Amino acid sequence: MIDLLAQFNKAFESKARLNIMSVLMVNDSMSFNALKELLSLTDGNLATHLRALEESGYIAVSKQFVGRKPNTTYAATDTGRQAFQDHLNALEAFIKNL
Repeated sequence: MIDLLAQFNKAFESKARLNIMSVLMVNDSMSFNALKELLSLTDGNLATHLRALEESGYIAVSKQFVGRKPNTTYAATDTGRQAFQDHLNALEAFIKNL
């Protein structure tokens, strides 16, 4: 049982990060504002969690201008997709062994 707990990825222990990755796993990319609205997070809270996932190499950030307005989008990287899938597999194994 302890071995199963060790397989959990600490980057996804936060509910916000788990939600962000869940959304990015099923969407090619999402804008900052779309994530903020969908997940009901504040600008600062979302930015903090996105930064942590980016620093882990789990998401990629793309910044561009649409007209004169900045538009930042986020997408799960291959590394992030694999790490998240491994985390989900560890959760599933843990639940099956309760």
